[in-house]
This record gives sequence, structure tokens and C-alpha cells, in this order.
Amino acid sequence: MAGSGNSEVKLLGAWASPYVARARIALNLKEVQYEFLEEQFGTKSELLLKSNPIYKKIPVLIHDDKPICESLIIVQYIDEVWVSSGPALMPADAYDRALHRFWAVYIDDKFVPSLFGMMRAPTEEAKAESKEQALASLQLLEEAFGKISKGKPFFGGDTIGYLDVALGAFVGWMKAFEEMNGFKLLDDAKTPLLCAWAENFCNNEVVGAVIPETAKLVELAKVMQARFKSAPPAN
Repeated sequence: MAGSGNSEVKLLGAWASPYVARARIALNLKEVQYEFLEEQFGTKSELLLKSNPIYKKIPVLIHDDKPICESLIIVQYIDEVWVSSGPALMPADAYDRALHRFWAVYIDDKFVPSLFGMMRAPTEEAKAESKEQALASLQLLEEAFGKISKGKPFFGGDTIGYLDVALGAFVGWMKAFEEMNGFKLLDDAKTPLLCAWAENFCNNEVVGAVIPETAKLVELAKVMQARFKSAPPAN
């Protein structure tokens, strides 16, 4: 993408990671030119260990040799540094910004664990429990969307914003789990607003270039499930 000036920007990540997708979508929306350095599944490069020695996780944004870690922090950083390029991701109003941050934390604390809990669940009972938790979280996010969007297509209003990026990066995985398990997470009857939002989000050219194909995510999820089943139980 164009528009980063003379600064050097690199992103350490993996194609399937929704957390990495957050950073990539934000960079693309802000028209920042960057180099994507792909980490191999199941390994950690020396650059990753050096750039994020505390958590040793992707994504890591490296801007002029300075590493920034954690996906939500990275998205905020991108919005603040490239303020004059692309649409603003954070709302101008302080209270609205607080709401966006609150619900982004909710997504990571409540929705995401239940979403991936369906893949990691050791029993059908545990999978069903994770499914119900995910559906309950989406119902609350449906209500939040109705209030925050004020009748517009995105949490950010007329354009994709911070909270759209925070949740939207997981749409690909939601579709993958729907296909694998034969049920709908985003349902026209129960979450009509989020269904329309997800379609608008994925139809954005910038987003569409980042969100992986459902079939590829399903294939990867099956590999990951096999690893979880073969792993020794925790002490």
C-alpha cells in the first residue's frame, strides 16, 4: 500500500492469524506501505523472539526499528501515527473512544475464547458450552452495534473503524467454524445487524485482500484440532 512516507514499516505475522489481520487491515486502511514477514506455523523466528521477548507472539509491528506488540495496541498506534492518511479509526469523541476500547476488550476476553474453544474442546459437551458462550457474546455485540453504529453500516459509522477491525478480523474464522460444525454464528434471525455488518465489512476491498478463504481456514483448523487431540493432558 502507498502513503507511509520515508519510514520503514515491517509486520511480523502469519496469514491465518486474526490478530495479524487486525494489523494488516489497519495498515491498508491507512494506506501505509509495509513489508509483511511471514512467520511459519508452529515456529518462532529469531526476529520475533527479539522483537517480542515478553510474550513471543505475533503480530509485531516494527516501525523504524521500534517494535510494537499486541494487536489492539498496534491498531491504535497505526491510527495515531498515520493520522493524516486514510480514515480515522478511532472516534473523535472521548466517550465514543472509550466505548470502542471497552467492546474491543470484551471481544478478546469473552468472544474469542469461546470461538476457539469450539476447536479446542475435548468433548462434545465442552464444544456445546463454547458454542453457547459464543452465541451469547454475539448477541451482546449485536445490541452494542445497534447503539454504537447509530444506524450506519459500521461500528465506526460510515467507514470502518477500530471496533470494526477488532471484531471483523475474526469473520473468516467464524465462517470456518460455521462450515465445520453445521450451524450459524451470525444468523439473519438472531443477529441481523451483525450479518449485514459482516457482509459490508468483507466486501471492502482492503478487507477482502486480508481475510483468508474459508476453505483454507477449515483445512488449517482440522490440522490444529488433530494436534490438540494428540497433545498430552495438562498436569
